[in-house]
Order: sequence, then structure tokens, then C-alpha cells
Amino acid sequence: MKNIVFYIVASFASLLVLLFCLTLTSISRGAGESFGVFLLPLSTFFSWDRASVASIYSVYMVCLGFGSLLSGISFDKFGPRFNYTVGLGLLSIAYGFLGKLTSIWEFYIFLGILGGLGASMVGVIPAQSLVSRWFDKNLGTALSIAYAGQGLGVLIMAPLSQISIDRFGWELSYRYISYVFILLLILSSLLPWKLISKGSKNNPRKTENGQAIGGIFLKEALRTKTFWGFFFIFCFTAIGIFGISLHVVAYLVFVGFSEVEAAFSFGIAGILNFAGMVLTGLAADRYPRHLVATVSYALSFMAIFSLAFMQINSSNIFLVLFIIGFGLSAGARGPIITTLMAEIFAGKGLASIYGATNLGQGIGAATGAILAGFLFDLTGGYNFGFILCSIFTFFGALLFWVIPQIRYAKI
Repeated sequence: MKNIVFYIVASFASLLVLLFCLTLTSISRGAGESFGVFLLPLSTFFSWDRASVASIYSVYMVCLGFGSLLSGISFDKFGPRFNYTVGLGLLSIAYGFLGKLTSIWEFYIFLGILGGLGASMVGVIPAQSLVSRWFDKNLGTALSIAYAGQGLGVLIMAPLSQISIDRFGWELSYRYISYVFILLLILSSLLPWKLISKGSKNNPRKTENGQAIGGIFLKEALRTKTFWGFFFIFCFTAIGIFGISLHVVAYLVFVGFSEVEAAFSFGIAGILNFAGMVLTGLAADRYPRHLVATVSYALSFMAIFSLAFMQINSSNIFLVLFIIGFGLSAGARGPIITTLMAEIFAGKGLASIYGATNLGQGIGAATGAILAGFLFDLTGGYNFGFILCSIFTFFGALLFWVIPQIRYAKI
């Protein structure tokens, strides 16, 4: 009887930790990814060209990438309380000041630097490490749910941001987002972090005094092919995905859809984004992961080609194909990588190692976002951007096949 009670309590605690990680990942990344909805209002209000506005998001993604490394190091050294307190504090400050800014360099500082660092401190890096301490069986599924918070965040924040902008303007909309982060900061300060840090009693990824044991440090991981395989998968895939995601609302308006229709379509893709990440995690627990990844890349290609054909025929059929392809595939490689890394690099350096690979995602996302904006300003269209995204999406898929440690990883 005592064992049954312990199992129920442990399972409930594990689910609460997973829910907390899902919530923080959703809101922090959702606020950042909703920048695509703010792109046109900012461009119109300040008379900035598309590349200039996109460069704000690029700074955000670079800082998110570098912040992922810092987030991992701080998590391994100081634990989750430090990460979530600092991260939510930075996000509260960043979004609280955005509505008062008047120059692009101020947006670089507050949204780009503070927003990027804050999101990295409370996003998938600490989530992966915490969830791997609380789940053993079905780890891939649990990690995919936590990782899918990024898609859920887009689902929540993109439509709400568009409605708020239409009703209150972009300045007040950013202030309201800051209120959410202030509330989360207060709630986070009340949590029993010592208990949360330990993980479940029978989990093989053990901790001592809240610190993970075993495994290797980041310095050793940097000498492995597996680490660099994950790094460049993140980088190449991010160029393809973020070259699309930041500009998709503006592009749909460009081909004839209304702003509300474009934001709503982006939000629907967010629904499928959440589902796609969860389904990918489930599939990766049962089938060869390089095959699961390949299917998701095929969906990404379908999304890119559908967008391109909308210039010829802005049919709802192509819009639906884009929503399905992009929604089910954007971010879907993340759960596969997080599961593999939790298994391969489990121990004292996991958060740092995962954070360092995410630096590749930050670099790739910034590159894709700013290049797509630059190519639009240069050519007046998106065709060269579509070609760029297609090439790097292919490279990302190829790495799952050519690196043995990733292709032949155990199921």
C-alpha cells in the first residue's frame, strides 16, 4: 500500500513539473515568436524597412542561442531556482519597456538582448534537464511535450497579440505581456525548488543535493562528432524554419490575405506545431529516429513549396497545405534531439551541452530571419528566400543520415 501511495505521489509530482516546464516554455517563447505579428505594425509606425525590423528578431535569436549556453552552464552550477528567477526578471523588464522605445537600437537591447537571454533562461534548456530527472520511461514523450511548449506558445500568443494590437496598439500589447511575466515571477518564487531539483527517487539520472552526477562536461563533449552533429542540425534547420516563420504573416498579407486571416493561419499552424512535436516524440520512442526526422523534413518542404505557389494562385488549398506542413514539422526535430541528448549526455554536463548545441539554433535562426528580410528588400519578393530555406532544410535532413551516432542511435 505504501508503495502504491508513493508511486501516485511521485507520478503527480512529475506531471506538475512537466506542466510547469510546458507553461514557462510556452509563454516565454510564444512572446518572442509573436514578433512576426508585430513586424508590420512596427515597420509602419517607425517607417523602418523589412530587413531592419527583422534584424531585431535576429538579435533576439542570437541572444537566445548564446543565452542557451549560459542557461545550461548556470543550471548545472546553480540549479533551476536561479535560472527561473533571473529569466523571468529579465523578461519582465524587457517587455515592460518595449512600448516606450523610439529607436531600433533600444529594441536591440530590450527585446533582442534582454528578451533573448530571459527566454533562454526559462525555456527548453532547464526544461530538458528537469524533465529528464523526473521521467525515466517514456522520456521521449515527456520531453516532446515540454519542447512542444514553443508551438503552444505561438498558438496562444500570436492570435492574442494580433487582437490586442488591433484593439490597444502595439505599445500596450507589449506592456500586458510584461504583466504576465511579473505574475509568473511571483509564483515561481513560492515553489519548493529544493524538492523540484532532486527529481524522482528511482530515476537513473540521479542528483546529489540537487546537482546531477555522472556523465561528461561540455569541454569533453566538444571533442565528439555527435555534439557537432546536433549543433549543425539545429543551425541548418533553423535557417530554413525561421527564414519562413518570421515573415509568414507579412507574406500572406503580401499575396492577398488580410492581417487577421494571416495571424489566424499562423495561430492554427501553432496548434499543429504543438501536436507535431508531441507526435514526433511518440514516434521517436518507437521507430528509428532518422526516419521520423526525415518525414518531418518532407512536411517542411511541402510547406515551403505551398507558400511559393501562393504567388501564382492564392488558393486556400495551398494555405491549408502550408498550415499542415509547417505546423506539424516546425520544431519537430527538437524532441528527437532532446531525447537523444538526454540519453547520450546524461549527467553533470547535460544542460551545458544541450545549451551549447542550441547556440547553433540561435545562429541559424538569426541568419535565416535577416537573410529572408534582406532578400525581400533586395528583390521585392520572397522567391530567393524560399530557395535559401529549401537548401538548408535539406542539409539539416541529410545530417540525420550521414552521422552514425545519430542515425544508428538505439530506440
